[in-house]
Amino acid sequence: MKKKLVSISILLVLLALAACAPGTDIDVNVPETTLRLTTPGPNPQLNQPDANNRLAGFGQGLWHGLIAPITLITSFVNANAQMYEVHNNGSEYNLGYLIGVALIFLILGVIGGRSRWR
Repeated sequence: MKKKLVSISILLVLLALAACAPGTDIDVNVPETTLRLTTPGPNPQLNQPDANNRLAGFGQGLWHGLIAPITLITSFVNANAQMYEVHNNGSEYNLGYLIGVALIFLILGVIGGRSRWR
């Protein structure tokens, strides 16, 4: 019974997240505060090589995803450091980036889990 409840809860959360798909805008109005939540727009640099005539693909996205926690911290002190390459080939780069981020957190979770049980 508990597994069924967890499964239904996960399904409801996924459906709620799917409602936030691109093209949706949400206005949150609280007295004296207005917050507009929007989804990311199109990338005007998509499929446009950079100054060195390079276009990031899956491998570059995977690497950028793996180093994302480091580049996030670096971007706080260096305005020229960015986490995401805008000169990319679209879906392949995005997939590599997402897999890279997932891998780094999976690795950190495994390392953290092992040290907790020793």
